[in-house]
Amino acid sequence: MIEINEMNISFLSKSINESFARNVVASFLLQLDPTITELADIKTAVSEAVTNSIVHGYGDQNGIVYINAKIFDNGKVIIKVKDKGCGIDNIERAMEPLFTTGIERAGLGFAVMQSLMDNVKVQSKLNKGTTVILEKNIIRRYYNDDKQ
Repeated sequence: MIEINEMNISFLSKSINESFARNVVASFLLQLDPTITELADIKTAVSEAVTNSIVHGYGDQNGIVYINAKIFDNGKVIIKVKDKGCGIDNIERAMEPLFTTGIERAGLGFAVMQSLMDNVKVQSKLNKGTTVILEKNIIRRYYNDDKQ
């Protein structure tokens, strides 16, 4: 598996930036010629991960959300959404459907991500932040420098 393209963005942890984040990632992935469903799935998963960073990672404080997206020669996409917020003390519990630490939250963010992506990993340290790693295989035509 060889990395063929990569992008990085960072932005303030404001809810208004959630749609910006998902659209930037979607635009980057268009070079893979994904189906509308694949693109919608990825956009929704990125939205959930970014929302978790904003709402649960930083809460009422301002911080920076970081996104790194990589495309590999086999059509695999790996997207990392990272914050330097409060972290998660019990990742297993946090990933249980309906578990939430937020008022008026459904607690379905990780369950939604898992249902839409091929693989979801979460790394977190208290008071250091959280990284959500989203993986998806897009197996159609994908970007190849030799063919351009």
